[in-house]
Amino acid sequence: MTAPRPIRVLLAAAAVWLVAYELYVVVDPGFDAGPVFSRFAHDVVIVLAAAICLTRALVGSERTAWALIGAGVLAWSVGELYYTAVLWTDPSPPLPSAADAGFLLFPPLVLAGAIVLLRSRARGAPRRLVIDGVIAALAVSALSAAIVFEPVLDAVEGAPLAVATGLAYPLLDLVLIGLAVGVLASTGWRLDRTWVLLGAGLSTFWLADSMYLVQTAQGAYESGGWFDAGWWAGLALIATAAWQTSPAAADSRPVEEHLRVIAVPLAFGMVGLALLVYGAITGLNLVAVGLAGASLLAVMARATLTFGENVAMLRTSRDEALTDALTNLGNRRALGRTLDKLIPDASAERPLVLVLFDLDGFKQYNDTFGHPAGDTLLVRLGANLAAFLEGRGQAFRMGGDEFCALFETAGEPIEPMVQGAVAALSEQGDGFTIGCSHGSITLPLEATEAVEALRIADQRMYANKHAGRTSAGRQSKDVLLRALAERHPELGTHAETVALAADTAESLGLPPDEIEHVRHASELHDVGKVAIPDAILGKPGPLTAEEWEFVRRHPVIGERIILAAPALTRVAKLVRGSHERWDGTGYPDNLAGERIPVGARIVAVADAFAAMTAGRPYRPRRTADEALEELRRHAGTQFDPMVVDAWCAAHSRRVVHITA
Repeated sequence: MTAPRPIRVLLAAAAVWLVAYELYVVVDPGFDAGPVFSRFAHDVVIVLAAAICLTRALVGSERTAWALIGAGVLAWSVGELYYTAVLWTDPSPPLPSAADAGFLLFPPLVLAGAIVLLRSRARGAPRRLVIDGVIAALAVSALSAAIVFEPVLDAVEGAPLAVATGLAYPLLDLVLIGLAVGVLASTGWRLDRTWVLLGAGLSTFWLADSMYLVQTAQGAYESGGWFDAGWWAGLALIATAAWQTSPAAADSRPVEEHLRVIAVPLAFGMVGLALLVYGAITGLNLVAVGLAGASLLAVMARATLTFGENVAMLRTSRDEALTDALTNLGNRRALGRTLDKLIPDASAERPLVLVLFDLDGFKQYNDTFGHPAGDTLLVRLGANLAAFLEGRGQAFRMGGDEFCALFETAGEPIEPMVQGAVAALSEQGDGFTIGCSHGSITLPLEATEAVEALRIADQRMYANKHAGRTSAGRQSKDVLLRALAERHPELGTHAETVALAADTAESLGLPPDEIEHVRHASELHDVGKVAIPDAILGKPGPLTAEEWEFVRRHPVIGERIILAAPALTRVAKLVRGSHERWDGTGYPDNLAGERIPVGARIVAVADAFAAMTAGRPYRPRRTADEALEELRRHAGTQFDPMVVDAWCAAHSRRVVHITA
């Protein structure tokens, strides 16, 4: 929270006065500065500090923390006011006095407020950082006990209450300096301005108090010394810390990856160890020895905690390496390890059955409903498969939309289990149907190694998927051909032309699936003409420019119609390119040469041959030889010469076969 302007002005004025006072004391100019540096002037500064802290407790967040800290500052200020007014000139002030009550309330109240503030700003800090704070606090407190508590312990005397009060000061100072260092360590030494100013204020206050206690124990203290301003400056710094802007939650988290995170406990542990060694040689008070020993115990606790966290991280990393992050099923690596473990123990009497599944319709589901919905579907189907396999085997996700089931059959029929897994990975709803293709292998009868088993199952799965797609494509094609026959019976392609197209594709070395696509495209290349009016399609004379523009749209229309059947996606691409020309003057995309798909080049030849040998309203029918000659004449301009040669060779073979 940003401090209002009046508070900033008061804090700046206090800082100026403190600097001027310190210069006045150190330089000692030898003249009386009057009320500016009188014994009551510093009371104004500390009362202002208390008021500023308490004002912060009335606004914004973290009110409880600053109310406690402000109460501590106020208690010390009241004690100092009493001391200044009543005991300042007393050469032997009483111990304890009313001033001591205010002074001794300061450390516990500030400690409580700092802990509340730490819980608010470092919520969720790792336990090891909390232990780091404890280590730092104990080590620094032990050092303070060795430096400050020792002389006070040797010098204090008198009534029990006086002795207790005298020893309370160094003990509470241990709390103060331990708090200052421990809080910073607990935040991972993330030094935002609030903690820096609060730590600086407490450290400055501790330094002044320690100097006072040591000099008092030695009988050398005089009021108005150079370190007296340390008390007042410490309170002013605490008041300044109260009005610093709180860091964002993300910025307040400890930075754990920094080297200082491990250096801090080691460094403070070394301080505790050094004090114990020093105490063994020269002798130290029990408070210092106890605190130093406690700091080493805290270092041991830190090491134990770190070891436990590292073991947990290793276990988590191992689990994550074998688990699919989306479905929490085992992944491909987990499947490989499981197969390596189970295959040696499998037998003909108790075989393993490995089944790979690939979802059908998942891409369309993703495109329709979005990837988040697709992920949810995968999680749901994975859970269904795992539930079905419970007590029968294990479920895995191989990645993407592929799953795997590993059955331990124990003599049970295999097919019902496979079909049950297929049902678990199938789902139907409004506008979608999800099924799956699968491939299975029995182990160790068909394979004895995990890699070979996965390869065979994968081949069988994709063979099953291809068969399903071929069937779906054939059915879709038949529907489109029937629609075309009903609309324009004369546009149907003769079976002989389709067969020649397939023979040509085969002679050009196309793979079987591409040959099948060419066959379908040869049958469907004119399906886009259903959108052309009969008056244009059957016009006996030449077409006008506008009519030609209409006709040239039919490959694109045909592509759109065929794309409605996902199984014919690649066929649609060939239909679109079936009216491109080798020289680049075709349509609709003006492709040229090998930029035209080879299947589309075959369909272009098939279409021209069919049109010439069947006849059209605007030209007479030609013989097969005349059509072949026409194809050769336009090879290199309209048609791919290599395709024309392959077509003519295929036609010759077919003629020889028929006449033989």
